[in-house]
Amino acid sequence: MEQTERHPPMPQIGGVRHRVVATSGLRVHVAEAGSGEPLVLLHTSFEHWYAWRHLIPVLAAQHRVICPDMRGCGWSDAPPEGYEKERLAADVVGLLDALGLERAGLIGHGMGGLVGFLVALSAPERVSRYLAIGILHPWLHVDPRVAAGLWRSWYQPLVAAPAAGPWAVRRRPLLRWLLRGTSPHPDAWLDEDIETYAQVLDDPARARAVSLMYRTFLTREFLPLARGRYGARRLRVPTLLLFGTNDAFFSAHGLRGYEPYVDDMRVELLEREGHFVHEERAELVAARAERFFEAGS
Repeated sequence: MEQTERHPPMPQIGGVRHRVVATSGLRVHVAEAGSGEPLVLLHTSFEHWYAWRHLIPVLAAQHRVICPDMRGCGWSDAPPEGYEKERLAADVVGLLDALGLERAGLIGHGMGGLVGFLVALSAPERVSRYLAIGILHPWLHVDPRVAAGLWRSWYQPLVAAPAAGPWAVRRRPLLRWLLRGTSPHPDAWLDEDIETYAQVLDDPARARAVSLMYRTFLTREFLPLARGRYGARRLRVPTLLLFGTNDAFFSAHGLRGYEPYVDDMRVELLEREGHFVHEERAELVAARAERFFEAGS
C-alpha cells in the first residue's frame, strides 16, 4: 500500500496482505491472512495491527484473520474527532459492511476490548462469538475496592491532557514502560517491536488521536459507565474474557457483577500473566481462542 509522508515502512509478516478499505467517511488500513470463517481482531491504544503478529499465523490456519487499525492508529485515517468508543464500535460495523461480511468472530484487547463489547451489544447479529482480553466488562461497579485500584491507570490523565498528552505519547520512555516496564515477561518485548509502535506515534496526528481516545473516555465516558450506562443492555453474544492476574492497569476485582447482564459469558483468570498476554504468551491465548471459536462452528 502507498505510504504517507509521516508513516514508517509497514512491518512485514509472512502471508499477511495489506489494503485500505473505504468505509463511510474513513479509510481503514486492514492486515489480512488466511481464509475461512472471518475473525476481526481489535488492538488497544498506542498499538496497531502488529499487536497480533504472534496470533495471526496460528489463527490464519483455520480462519480469515482481519486486523484493522482503529481510527487514528497505525495506517488508518486519523481525523480530529470521532474517538468516542461507540463511534469506534460503529467503525467496526462499517468495516464489516465494506468487506461484505454479515457476521464475524471478534477478538479485542484493552481499549479494543471495550470497543468489542460495544460492537457485541449494539450489533449482536454481526458477531458470532467474542473473545475479550485484558479489559473490564461494561457493567463496572465502582465500589471502594475498585476505586482504590484506579491508581493503576495513573498514566491516563497524563495522556488525556490537551498539550502534555500528545507530547507524552510521542516519547519513548512512556511507551517502553507501558509495554515492557509493566510486564511479568519483559524479555518478551524486542526493542524493534516497541520501535514499530513508536515510529507510528511520531506522527503528531496519531499521537493526538491516542490522547483523544483517553480524553474522551475520562471526560465523557467513564462516569456514565460507572453509573450504569449499559445496565439496560444485555450481552447475547457468547463471550470469553481472558484476564491476567498480574495486569498492571486493572484489578480482577472489577470483573465482578456481570452475571445479570449476559446470556453466555465466562471469565478466565490467567495466573501470573499481564495486560499484554496475547503478545507475551501468544501460545496460551491462541489455544484458548482456537477452542472457543471451534465451539461455535
